[in-house]
Amino acid sequence: MASIEFSKASKSFGASQILKNIDLEITSGEFLVLVGPSGCGKSTLLRTLAGLEKLDGGDIKVSGKSIAKREPQDRDIAMVFQNYALYPHMNVAENMGFALKLQKKSKDEISKRVHQIAELLQISHLLDRKPKELSGGQRQRVALGRALARQTSIVLFDEPLSNLDAHLRSQMRVEIKRLHQSLKSTMIYVTHDQMEATTMGDRIAVLKDGIVEQVGTPTQIYHQPKNLFIAGFIGSPEMNFIEGSLLKKLPWKEVQDGDILGVRPEAFKISNGNLESNELELGSYQIELSENLGGQQMLHGSLEGQSVRILVDSSYNFSKDEKVRLKIDLTKSHLFDKKTGLNKRL
Repeated sequence: MASIEFSKASKSFGASQILKNIDLEITSGEFLVLVGPSGCGKSTLLRTLAGLEKLDGGDIKVSGKSIAKREPQDRDIAMVFQNYALYPHMNVAENMGFALKLQKKSKDEISKRVHQIAELLQISHLLDRKPKELSGGQRQRVALGRALARQTSIVLFDEPLSNLDAHLRSQMRVEIKRLHQSLKSTMIYVTHDQMEATTMGDRIAVLKDGIVEQVGTPTQIYHQPKNLFIAGFIGSPEMNFIEGSLLKKLPWKEVQDGDILGVRPEAFKISNGNLESNELELGSYQIELSENLGGQQMLHGSLEGQSVRILVDSSYNFSKDEKVRLKIDLTKSHLFDKKTGLNKRL
């Protein structure tokens, strides 16, 4: 295991600054997820750690020692890419053991390590097959096994599940988490999928335009978003943002003209007139349509002229254009400054 520290890490390609003085610490044995929209710098940050890109400024330390000037092969880091990049002429065992062969490990040592990892990934029965004989999910397991066979202190994942269908992605997310619990390596995982981020990470670092916007546990990021961007990016379905005269009903002293109220769909309830001390009735809601989600349904409608989505129990019966009163849980609601985007309730 190894700790990692980025200090004022910066990187530009031509006139475009991709990483802007990033400070980020990853503790030994942690599973950190870097998440953000395309072009935010998450993959570039990962590649600078691996040594595939050189920093223009700043430093990277692993367990307290700078590695910024080390060659990739001298960093004790393995990486799993979106593209499997398996050698087509080698079987699974040969692919998994190739890096160990380059390190001039003995045949017995290579065989032992390959079989250990294959058993862990449940692909022992595939060791004699060529890549063309494997499914997409099996190829991804082999690529993962090739990285793990090296026994590095750090393992990096650059959107490794993007080429898999939804069912396989779900399976592989669980498998990677189990591997982390078993191996206890320090792992950094890059994704643009906020669902992957929140289900996999011990902590999440949310990036935008080359800047780390917020770092925290999935629960912290979800319930205490630092700003409008994070509130809208993390969470599915997305948070509702409400403006205008409805905010005059809020009891918070921080409320100013132009502020934005943020309420997640599950923080709304249909009001029967009875309010708890933490609840506030906002106004009349006209139901337009429903999405059945199984145990719940998503209602789409208009709250005093503003589009709002709410989550209710699947047993709730309604008619189109029905009007109900909506209330919110104030302890689960947020107030954002429109100019700065900052959450004023933190």
